[in-house]
Formats: sequence, C-alpha cells, structure tokens
Amino acid sequence: MTRELITTWADYQLALDRLLALATRQVMIYDEDLKQLSLDGTRLVHFQRVLAAGEEGALRIALRDSAHLNSHSPRLLSLLATWSHRAAAQQTPEHMSQLRDSMILVDGRHGLIRFDRDQPRSKLLIDAPESIRAYCQRFDALWNEGGEPVSTFMLGL
Repeated sequence: MTRELITTWADYQLALDRLLALATRQVMIYDEDLKQLSLDGTRLVHFQRVLAAGEEGALRIALRDSAHLNSHSPRLLSLLATWSHRAAAQQTPEHMSQLRDSMILVDGRHGLIRFDRDQPRSKLLIDAPESIRAYCQRFDALWNEGGEPVSTFMLGL
C-alpha cells in the first residue's frame, strides 16, 4: 500500500495521471465541477480503456455543478453518450452543495481524495482496498441521493 500527501496543484495533476493509469474496471468521480481535473483531453484514453473492459457502471461522475462539463467538455460528453450503457454523470441535489471534498476512486483499490475543493491538499492511495472501501461506500451513498442526470445531447444550430 502506498499513501502520499499531495500539497501542490502540480503534484495533484501528476497524482491524477498516476491514478487513472491504474484504472482497469471502474472509475468513480465526485467533484465540484471537474475544472481542476482537466478530463476533456488526453486523460480520456483512460476512460475509454475502462469502458471497453465492459462493466456496467464503469464510469460514474457525480458533480455539484455540471455547467463546466456541459460547456467546456465536448469530448467527455461525447464519450458519455457513446458509452451511456456503461457510463453516467449526474449533478447532485442542492442539499449536498455544502460538501467541499472531492474524490476519484479506481477499481475499489486506489483513490485520490482532495480534502477541500479550493485546495490541492490531497492524499493518494494506491493498492489500499481497506482504506478505499469507506470512500466507495460514501460515493455510492452520494450517487444514490439522485440528482439531475447530465444530458449528453448537444443543442445548437
């Protein structure tokens, strides 16, 4: 088991790349709005690999605010539309807007936990299924609260 404290945004981005490279079956993301994660570029290849592995619920993204995803992440939205049978994104209910943490959980074994949405301070957990289990349960509870599904249809002229 590896446990690392992350204290800068640059280290956070490197930790995110390390984490996503480990993904084989499932990625669960709970975040404010995905701005800090920059998922609409080269990181999409990790999601494509996980989705191609063929598990239902392979990619789940829960957001407190989906505006950034809808307006700045066309490739991620396209991926969600293409793989809608294995991927989903939803905006969490308003009563959960006070939550300030973020988490990216991979395969029930690895995770990157950011303690506050405005700070890079995080912990990276690799091969730590016992530690990750509680975060997976928390993500499932957040997901099961429902919310507004993110539309993957692009409107325009």
